[in-house]
Amino acid sequence: MTVRTRFAPSPTGFLHIGGARTALFNYLFARHHGGQYLLRIEDTDRARSTPEAVQQILESLAWLELSPDEPPVMQTSREARHAEVARELLAQGKAYLAFDTPEELTAMRERAAAEGRPLRYDGNWRDRDPAEAPAGRAGAIRIKAPRATDGTGETVLQDLVQGEVRVGNAELDDMIILRSDGTPTYLHAVVVDDHDMGITHVIRGDDHLTNTFRQLMVYDAMGWEKPQFAHIPLIHGADGGKLSKRHGAVGALEFRDQGLLPEAVCNYLLRLGWGHGDEEFVPRDRAIELFELSDVGRAASRMDYAKLSHLNGLYLRAADPDRLTAEVLARLAARGLHADETAAARVRALVPDLQPRARTLLDLAEGAAFVLARPTPEGKAAALLTAESRAHLAELATAFEGAPWERAALEELLRQQAEARGVKLGVLAQPLRVALTGTTQSPPIDAVLTALGREESLARIRSA
Repeated sequence: MTVRTRFAPSPTGFLHIGGARTALFNYLFARHHGGQYLLRIEDTDRARSTPEAVQQILESLAWLELSPDEPPVMQTSREARHAEVARELLAQGKAYLAFDTPEELTAMRERAAAEGRPLRYDGNWRDRDPAEAPAGRAGAIRIKAPRATDGTGETVLQDLVQGEVRVGNAELDDMIILRSDGTPTYLHAVVVDDHDMGITHVIRGDDHLTNTFRQLMVYDAMGWEKPQFAHIPLIHGADGGKLSKRHGAVGALEFRDQGLLPEAVCNYLLRLGWGHGDEEFVPRDRAIELFELSDVGRAASRMDYAKLSHLNGLYLRAADPDRLTAEVLARLAARGLHADETAAARVRALVPDLQPRARTLLDLAEGAAFVLARPTPEGKAAALLTAESRAHLAELATAFEGAPWERAALEELLRQQAEARGVKLGVLAQPLRVALTGTTQSPPIDAVLTALGREESLARIRSA
């Protein structure tokens, strides 16, 4: 058997970070077993689905390097097939036409509520002749749910994460699979699509667990082989509540905009609910090697943004400087700071010295911004440019003119200049840092000098 998984988001908004984790788990499980990972856009809610949301989902998955192995399937493109299956069930007597009006259904629910009964369809048309329907009234197709004649009938699900889950058949009702206007319902369409796409494992959030028992009715009625199900716990906020904007970023692309690396985000999401010993740093290749659903826990996970930031810092320090330079230049360009070839080379020379302290790409961009625009010192930085320090800078500029422009030589020259004046190194270094970067914090001075080059460095020192 070839493993085939699918991620099936609804395009009604941004890709939630919980959905991104579901996509990741589907991807890793398929890769671990040498199978395929697919994408289905479940756009049957036409009132809320938008092309912009579809594009955002595709962009998010591409950023996370979770693009599917086959072109995405749009669920609405398969409505004729969904209707075909519904009518087949009707013809086999496993479904029936129901002609209830919205008002009749409302009254049915109100009676059930008044009598303390569950708000389920009461099977009003299950055993009636469609000829009894008023002329011209269109009927919906409802599937015949299993009935527990003795009150003990159950549907049992062997879930790969939740274990054995049982639901009494008395809890199931005859759900609509094809509306009276001919459009399929979501719960029916999902089953038809998963069957036709050859999905072997359905990995999704445990908020879908109750839906599964209703969907199993369609599999059983059609005599189709069921996929294996794995319902993974949801992600909560730090306070245990449903993860929302009040906790911080929740959309996949928000994390990109905040300067996080996709591999760090995926690593963090992997460890939210899955674990292998004490391993925290789990790159993609290692994750594919290790991932099994048996290692997914049943308890909800809590989002820890500080831990994510720390993990991102680890990935930043291990990242290729050329890649980071491209990311930094793109972010600086978005701020209106465009680099020519010379400036880009200066940023590239500085990146390795920015990496050790950065937590995000935004930190890197902020640390490199002075390369593209000579900043005006303000506040404490400006206060360091006293008459005395300016005199020191003028002398330093003269000393630097003939010096070898190499880090070790520049560092040694700066120490010699401090000793010659009988002052601590910081007395020279801090005003020099302000002159070069406009701030009191930067990579080592020798790194800044070599990155900027002799001509630019001397120009900045003299202008200060």
